[in-house]
Amino acid sequence: MVEGESSVGSASPSYKGHRYPVEIISHCVWLYFRFPLSFREVEELMLERGVIVSYETVRRWCAKFGQAYANGLRRRRPRPGDKWHLDEVFVKINGEQKYLWRAVDQDGMVLDILVQNRRDKTAARRFFRRLVKTTRTVPRVVVTDRLRSYGAAHREVMPSVEHRSHKGLNNRAENSHQPTRQRERAMKGFRSAGGAQRFLSAFSGISPHFRPRRHLMTAPDYRTEMQHRFTTWEQATGTAGLSTTA
Repeated sequence: MVEGESSVGSASPSYKGHRYPVEIISHCVWLYFRFPLSFREVEELMLERGVIVSYETVRRWCAKFGQAYANGLRRRRPRPGDKWHLDEVFVKINGEQKYLWRAVDQDGMVLDILVQNRRDKTAARRFFRRLVKTTRTVPRVVVTDRLRSYGAAHREVMPSVEHRSHKGLNNRAENSHQPTRQRERAMKGFRSAGGAQRFLSAFSGISPHFRPRRHLMTAPDYRTEMQHRFTTWEQATGTAGLSTTA
């Protein structure tokens, strides 16, 4: 089992000792986690804008600030819904099969992810307990596929919560894996379980923030919603009120 940092942090990002402006750092991190780009491609995009920064520097920024930014966004998002969808998919990491557990609410908001070695009762129980601790709440309904491990863990961790087990009911959780699969292909796989957990923990906090359910919105509503989300991003990264130079 590989566990990442807590999904909820309290410290604000500190840029002490960095010679690049905050706007450039946050913009590079946004590019990397929002789009299926490599560090070298982010370097090239910044060069086109007249900013000279190496891909290694971008990599260090993403490693240092990615999780902090994701935590900041999570602290500012609405309370999760009371209907949770859980799912697990296998991922190849350095040639070995691991399992990526994911939970989303009825609105598609990612609650948490966890990379584990197995998908047995122990792994399901660990994920249930982590979810309750991370969200600091208990759902009204939990929806899963027919994996028996969910039922056994559910009876131990949250027996008073309704559990619906049906393959067709869990499309929301299954669909939420698609951006991860896209990034997995772009990165040509993950090199270690710890690296996958660290990346996906930050990715699941940043990428969905910029993916509203556009098909349900008019174009003006979508633009307004994205403006709100960029404002929240600026607050989480500490760039609110600063002039954009990147």
